[in-house]
Amino acid sequence: MPDVQAIIADDHPLFRSALKQAAAQAMGEHPVLEASDLDELFIALAQHREIELVFLDLTIPGAKGVEGLARLRNQYPDILVIMVSANEQPKIIEQAMALGASAYIPKSSSLDVISEAIAQVIEGENWLPPQTDICTDDDSEQAQFARNLEKLTPQQYRVLSMIADGMLNKQIAYAMSIQETTIKQHVSAILKKLNVYNRTQAGILFNQMATVAEGDES
Repeated sequence: MPDVQAIIADDHPLFRSALKQAAAQAMGEHPVLEASDLDELFIALAQHREIELVFLDLTIPGAKGVEGLARLRNQYPDILVIMVSANEQPKIIEQAMALGASAYIPKSSSLDVISEAIAQVIEGENWLPPQTDICTDDDSEQAQFARNLEKLTPQQYRVLSMIADGMLNKQIAYAMSIQETTIKQHVSAILKKLNVYNRTQAGILFNQMATVAEGDES
């Protein structure tokens, strides 16, 4: 089995412990780092460039549904991401896979199933729960938007997230401590890369990623 460095980003200590046990079965006794929120995850990734695999809880503090995954994929496109969640709704799984996750593991899965999923991802394959009924059309609007998101620079991604929050160019410029003309340039580049007509459409599509169905108990 390849030597893979990994980190578990989940705010539940008991599940992190169980996931480390499953990872050990699939990856051997390589050290697995832990993070309890999205900020801790990005700090760890900046400090440990050797990390190749992230286990990401869908509703970890700091994330807005699969927006956390989109941000991770934007900044670290070469890192493999395994989503873990108590939410097993096909639409959410479809969004996660469209945004570049390599697997989606329900928290109800046994350790053996989780280990199998990890091993499959490490070998370069995708993994989904058995009998998962999702649309895997790469030409879907969500898939196209996900691919286009990866074209944005981290700074452009930050601008987009603030557009989605309803902020004006002047407000974004103040928040980022840069000139408003620079924000306008970023917005033009964002719209072109995302292949959308205006900032409203960009914000709507971005916010759709943050939709997590009620009742997720991850």
